[in-house]
Amino acid sequence: MSVYVDALRSCFRSDRWPYDRSAHLFADTVTELHRFAKGIGLRQAWFQSRLDFPHYDLTSSKRLQAVRAGAITVETRYMVDFMHRRRAKRNGNARS
Repeated sequence: MSVYVDALRSCFRSDRWPYDRSAHLFADTVTELHRFAKGIGLRQAWFQSRLDFPHYDLTSSKRLQAVRAGAITVETRYMVDFMHRRRAKRNGNARS
């Protein structure tokens, strides 16, 4: 099982997210994701529970902390494929 982080990218600021860049922290299992997130100081209340892409949004400093703690850096294409695999598995059409 692994935990992944994608590249920082520009994003829209909001009342809930006052930053102009973010990355995503995601994992093979939600349990593993929560365990890792807790280890780098993320609150479970910040968890984004989308069915196809459960994740945490990261600031640049938290992204760096995640990488230092062992998260695997991936490109956007990997993240998109990850979402497609989760959706297919949920729908009973597992893709490799």
